[in-house]
Amino acid sequence: MKEKKELLPLINEQIRAPRLQLINHLGENIGNVSRAEALKLAEAANLDLVVLSQTGKENIPVVKIMNFGKELYEKKKKQSEAKKKQKVIQVKEVKLSPKIGEHDYQTKISHILEFLHDGKHVKISLFFRGRENMTKQERGQELFDKINKSFEAHNVLHNLVQERDTNMGQIWSRIYYLKETKQ
Repeated sequence: MKEKKELLPLINEQIRAPRLQLINHLGENIGNVSRAEALKLAEAANLDLVVLSQTGKENIPVVKIMNFGKELYEKKKKQSEAKKKQKVIQVKEVKLSPKIGEHDYQTKISHILEFLHDGKHVKISLFFRGRENMTKQERGQELFDKINKSFEAHNVLHNLVQERDTNMGQIWSRIYYLKETKQ
């Protein structure tokens, strides 16, 4: 996935407006000055002149004297810190049929419990085929009740969150995940 390149603000000689609203490197508002004067002040401070806003008061660009390289570095650092703190939710899907055998059911439940304990969300999909559609209300509810009893037997039902139910014709699904426990 390609990331969009962020448009950088205009700096130093790239600024073409004849008059600028200037803020110095200490954050003080100097006021409305000419482009040449603003560039001289930035050069004297050995810093960059950076456009903060293209349209300030009276449609005059607002510029600030700052160390632009340092500003970019700090912004990039903040973004990487925010990215580190993000939590990616992984959803695992387990597909079942109402005619599932007991051993297959137990295997699926053990996989579901393993996924839940690993911190993943689990989507349980129930597929109805052919004549199973006629009795899907009862059979589907029975199977989800059986799944809940299995969770209760493995002592995870008290921490389990059921996110949503979806009944779309031949496919029923339900998403589960474990609540975060504070330690």
